[in-house]
Amino acid sequence: MVDHLEEEHDEQELFEHIRIVADKKQSPLRVDKFLMNRVENTSRNRIQNAIEAGTVRVNDNLVKSNYKVKPLDIVTVVFPDPPRDTEVYPENIPLDIIYEDDDVLLVNKKPGMVVHPGFNNYTGTLVNALTYHLNQLPTMPGNTGRPGLVHRIDKDTSGLLVIAKNEWSMTYLAKQFFEHSIDRKYVALVWGDIEDDGTITGYIGRELKDRRIMTMYDDPEKGKWSVTHYKVLERLGYVTLIECVLETGRTHQIRTHLKSIGHPLFNDAAYGGASIRKGTVFAKYRQFVDNCFSLLPRQALHARSLGFEHPTSKQKVAFEVPLPADFQAALEKWRAYATTKD
Repeated sequence: MVDHLEEEHDEQELFEHIRIVADKKQSPLRVDKFLMNRVENTSRNRIQNAIEAGTVRVNDNLVKSNYKVKPLDIVTVVFPDPPRDTEVYPENIPLDIIYEDDDVLLVNKKPGMVVHPGFNNYTGTLVNALTYHLNQLPTMPGNTGRPGLVHRIDKDTSGLLVIAKNEWSMTYLAKQFFEHSIDRKYVALVWGDIEDDGTITGYIGRELKDRRIMTMYDDPEKGKWSVTHYKVLERLGYVTLIECVLETGRTHQIRTHLKSIGHPLFNDAAYGGASIRKGTVFAKYRQFVDNCFSLLPRQALHARSLGFEHPTSKQKVAFEVPLPADFQAALEKWRAYATTKD
């Protein structure tokens, strides 16, 4: 029986999920050696870290390194899966680092910065900046010389990202993202007077007519299950300030979810928020909205807080950053307009 191996990638949460069914004639073999034989481009240290972090299971049960794999056992493992598509060169780009220790680094990403190199964005990314920063530090056990991304946020979304500084931390954090135990809260400005507190669910997949954006499906074959909880923070007439809590982390999840309920993010060009969706027909109002678009030339989305279990202390830690200047400026204009309109 041929080994069956599946890989699952999510573009927001950078981990790899591998599933292997042992052959009918599999002789008893330690699970760490079994994985070394079956998984390409891996190392013994990477596998040991996965076992210690609790991401290796056999028949859905946690196992230790000395477990002997038997015929038809189903072995699954979750690995951190940092993007390694291109050679990454260090660049001395200023970073807003809000916390750093031997294991993790928290960055407040500015809007407009791409997280990692890719098509048309090979320089000037957060990874280029992190590579420079980490290369200036003392040698760190387990660090391969590249920053360990376990999640990302869109280019024009601002806010918090956690970076793993060694292989153990990458594995431990990837497990938490995979199990959806990371606490993530976003602040968003949306068009319209949204309902009080709610939950949006559905399957998110690529839009068939435009592969650059995502859409909602009822069919699980067409997308990945997604859950976003939201609550109202402030009502400002034709727009509403909300907080979004992610239970899953799909590509463009918040943007797709809010569009699906008729409340796209303010100035989100890809998802229908870059034109007037609510308000009056008067030229003065159109000019006001255009001024807000100029102040905030991107979707109104900010990753405000991030909480997780620290890889070494095993204690829950939480971090929060304020709204950036562009978001705050547009918000203040809407507050002033709402007061005048009333």
